[in-house]
Parts: sequence; structure tokens; C-alpha cells
Amino acid sequence: MTGSRGELNPGFASAVLRDLGTGVFTTDTAGLITYVNPWAERLLRRPATQIVGHDAHDLLHRSPDGTLVPRERCLMLSPLTGSRDTVEGSEEYFLRSDGVLVPIIWSATPLLLEGRPDGLVIVFNDFSLHRDAEERAIAHTAALEALTGRLNLLAAVSSVLMSGMDATAAARKLLPLLVPELGHWASVDLIDAHSGILQRVAVRSPAHPNRARQLTGPLPLPAMQQGLEIIRGDQPVLVQPTDPGDAGVPLAASHRILFDRLGGRWATAIPIRSRRRYYGVLTVAQATKSPSEAEIRLLADIGRRLALVLDNSQLYEEQRNVAETMQRQLLAPLPQVDHLRMAARYLPAQHAMEIGGDWYDAFLVADGVMALVIGDVVGHDLQAAVHMAEVRNMLRALAWTHVKPPSLIMRQLDEAVTHTSDAPMATLIFACIEGPEGGPWQLHWVNAGHPPPLLITSDGATRFLTDGHGPLIGMSSTLHLGLTWPDALEELPPEATVLFYTDGLVESRERPIDAGMARLRHHASLLARQPHARTIDDFCDQLLQRLAPHGDDTALLALRLPPAGAGTSDDHSPPPPPQSANSPAAPERAAPGSLEEQSLVQDPTRDAHEALHQPDGPDRIKPHRIKPHLCCRARRAMVPVDLP
Repeated sequence: MTGSRGELNPGFASAVLRDLGTGVFTTDTAGLITYVNPWAERLLRRPATQIVGHDAHDLLHRSPDGTLVPRERCLMLSPLTGSRDTVEGSEEYFLRSDGVLVPIIWSATPLLLEGRPDGLVIVFNDFSLHRDAEERAIAHTAALEALTGRLNLLAAVSSVLMSGMDATAAARKLLPLLVPELGHWASVDLIDAHSGILQRVAVRSPAHPNRARQLTGPLPLPAMQQGLEIIRGDQPVLVQPTDPGDAGVPLAASHRILFDRLGGRWATAIPIRSRRRYYGVLTVAQATKSPSEAEIRLLADIGRRLALVLDNSQLYEEQRNVAETMQRQLLAPLPQVDHLRMAARYLPAQHAMEIGGDWYDAFLVADGVMALVIGDVVGHDLQAAVHMAEVRNMLRALAWTHVKPPSLIMRQLDEAVTHTSDAPMATLIFACIEGPEGGPWQLHWVNAGHPPPLLITSDGATRFLTDGHGPLIGMSSTLHLGLTWPDALEELPPEATVLFYTDGLVESRERPIDAGMARLRHHASLLARQPHARTIDDFCDQLLQRLAPHGDDTALLALRLPPAGAGTSDDHSPPPPPQSANSPAAPERAAPGSLEEQSLVQDPTRDAHEALHQPDGPDRIKPHRIKPHLCCRARRAMVPVDLP
């Protein structure tokens, strides 16, 4: 390939230039072409005879518009003017013989022979393939960026829609994500679940925010009818501003005011509907152009997502109403007995469906004693509520039919739950209020692993009643432990409050139960001394407001004792106001152990009894007294008193 002195073989050089795969030509110092290789002939669609000897600039070099590039601006010829540096570029064009401009990538190098300038060597190639690939890469990158933007938008939309807000709040949070990202303004029209009226619940216009706020509210009848027709379809509808009287134009009546007040030339109306029902219309308007197919598909996807969220919200609302109704049927209304006053509250767990295993109960048993119950069955769902109902009803039956100390009733309850129910373990307190009308009163109770009652005196002194503790219900009989529940007895001072509660009031993830019980004592003591917590209902409401329990079910049952001697024959003071009907129980339910119920069971001579105790007329019935002094001597004679 080379000579003895390392000189290049001319045949080898010719072969390299012929098969180089890129165009090469040379010029003399005047810019006339002196050599062209076969690749250059192929790229230029010109034979060498039509190239060699011609001025390279005049023959080939052109601007992008096809005009001749001025010679003084020709970068390829710059090495001929004295600079010996190689120059290169990719923004030039060569003219082919068929008149087609070929974008080229090129370099021009001075040609030196024996150290003297002898012209140029220009190497070039068709850049169109590279440019097409670059443009495809740019287009691909742009498409990926657009797709990423849409996915990010859908993620943001999903985050807003799944945030647990109601439909109107979700719509108001959704529209800022769509405008101005996808349009000039946007609106959401939803069918009101109660009235069936189509309402414009949200309008978003960055250019006219005040006008947008004024456009919300119920739609007039013609607009509502048009809107309902679109909702019942399943395809997006393109809307333009038009005469509202044109009945053939979709949504003309409902959307004309939006165009008039907010502007825009096109709008896309997306039905918000699922398989279950129709919900409304999502509209996004463009100021200058009609929406693209990709934008319409994106908005349709957002409309479907909104419909699914509304579906879930409707299902949850329906289930919540069922659960709330069931819970109110499980919770007991409070009987009114003499001058005693009671209040109850129930707060469901925030993450649950308005139902759980916590409960309270208050009822009169067969011997006239007032029984109070607070309990908690393991669980926070519908199954826990079912088990709670089983345990509650068993306890009621045992308390009614077996006039025994609370400890014996608790033992029988433990055995009954173990052998006749699949209910899990439960904690509870079963207590009886005993004493004559006017006092003194005693609390007789037993505690099955439950937080202790809190006694609050009228001067604010507080004390947990920690006696009477025994095992949880469902433990002793199941494990054959033979454990017992000791009876506890406490003298209750006049005007004192006894508070029964579940652990949701005092325990949370943020603090241990001991700290919660200390907070309970502190706030209960403060409220007992404040006049604005005078009634037992006020006391319970303000106590819950101060403690703000969350994360678990919470049940409260509070008893307020009257002053000493209240309600006796020597008491001429006005009776306390009636007990509040503010109870978590269903409002149409009668209190268990009410006087009418007791009289039917205990008193076959009810008419004579009522005649003796209705001084103000036949509709007034004197409420029950507390054992051992029942309603009157006649009642005491008819109902055996068998105190343990």
C-alpha cells in the first residue's frame, strides 16, 4: 500500500475515497472543483463531468429558501481567504441536479501541497436522515413530556377526588387543576341528590374570578332540561356560543351565559355519569381553538374519575345512614326517674362507619332499681355492633329476671356470653342507683375490666371509683379461671355527678390512658364549678369539647343527683327542668323501663295507682322512685322487695 519511503499508493487512496461512504470534493484556490468522489456524485445526483471545473459555491451552495448564498457569507470558502483552520457546520444546503435542496453536514479543510495552499477539501453528507431522526427524537420527547404532564395532572386530580370531601368541595378543588392548564374557564353542574335540581356548583375563570363566583346556583328549567339530556348521554359534546333560542344547539340555554360573561369560542361538555346513575356535567372552554382529540379524551377520563368518586361517596352515604340508623336503634333512650337527671353521648370512630362496639344503657329493673351500664366490645365495625347488641340484651335480661347483687349478674353474663354467643371479650360496668326519693343515694356496682367511673362533687372534687374490679367478660368462663367480680358500694353526695365513659375518651395514640384520665379529672373539676355547665347536658357537651376525643369510639353516660330532700313530700321547691331529649338513641323510641312499661308488668290495678298520683290531670304520671322506697305503699305491697 505504501512505497519504500512510506509514500501513499495512489490506488489505495483512490479506493478509500471511493468507498468512504461520504461525499468528498476538492477545489483550487479560486474555488473551482478539481476532484469529486463517487459518493459526492451520488448525493448530488450529478456525474463528475458536470461538477469538475465548476465553481463549487455557485453550483452547489444555497440558502434554505433555495436562493444563492452571497459569496462573502459563504463559510465553506473561508479557509481560502487566509485562515488555515478547519470549519464545519450543519445549517447549509447543496442543490441537487433535480432541484432538490439537500441539508448537509460538512467540513472544509485547507489543501496543502508541499506546505503551500492549493485549495480546499470539502467533506459532506446528507443531513436529512440525521435531521429527521433528531426531529423524531424531539417529537418523541415532546410527546413523552405531554404524556407525563397528563399523568401528573391525572395524579393531582385523583388526589383531590380521593381526599374525602363532599361533591361540591371536590368540584371546587378540581377546577383549578384544569384551568388554565386545559382551558380558559371551567364549570361543574351537579344534580342535587335531594331535590333533583341541576345546580352549577363551581365555576373557575382566572381572568374573571368575581364573575365566575356569581354564576353558581340552580339552573333555570330550560337549561336544566338541556343539561339533563347531555348527562344521560355518554359522549363529550362540543359547545359554541350561540343564540340561546336555538333548540338544536346542545347546551345553548345552559352555557350561553358562561360564554357571555367569561368569553371563549369552544367548550367541551363531559357527562359525569357512572353505571349506577347520572351526576352532572363538567365543562372546559378554550379561548381561541377547538380542543384536540387528546384533550377531549383526557377530560372524558377526568369525568369518569369524578363519577366514580361520586359513586363511592353516594354508596358511603347510604351505608353510613343505614349504620347510623342501626346505631341509634342499639343505643338506649334515657328514662326519667324522680329528680335524677341523666345525659348520654356517643361519638363514632373517625375511621369507622358511624358504628362500633361501645355502648351505654340505662333502665329500670323489676324491683324498681335504676341500672346503669357502660361497655365496650372488641372491634370497630358492624360485627362489633352486632356483638355489642348480644351482650347488651343478655345483660338486660339477666338484670331484669335476677334481682341479685351486680357481681352475680356479671358472673352469669360471663357464662352466657361464653356458652351462647361468639362475641369476643368485652369490658363493662354494671351499676345500680339505690336509695329513697330525696336521698341519700348509693352506687352499687361491679367493673369488668373497664375504666373506672368518675365521681364529681358539686364543689369540684373528683375521685375515680376504683373498687369492684374483675376480669373482662368472656375471659373467666372461657379459660376456666374461676375468677369473680367483687361488689363495690359508694355513698353519693347530693348534687354530685357520676360519669361513666369508654376508653376512647381518655386514650389515644398521642398520649397514654393515665394522662388522659388526669385530663378528664382536671376538666371535669373545672366544669363542676362553672355556672355555664349547670345542666348535665351542658356538662357532657363541654367536657367533650375540651377533651376532643378522636381515633376511637367514645360513649358517655352521666348521672346528676338532685339536692338532698328534693322530691319528698316536704319539698316545696319547684322541680328541676325535664331531662333533655338530646340522646344518641332513635328519637321515636321509648325509654326502657318507662312507667307505662313497668305498670303493665307490675301493677294489675294500674287505674287506681294512676288516680292516686295524677294531681294535675289524667295525662301526668309521677315518675318512678328509687328502691327501696318505690312509688307508693300500694306498689310496695304488690312488688316484693328482695334486696341482697
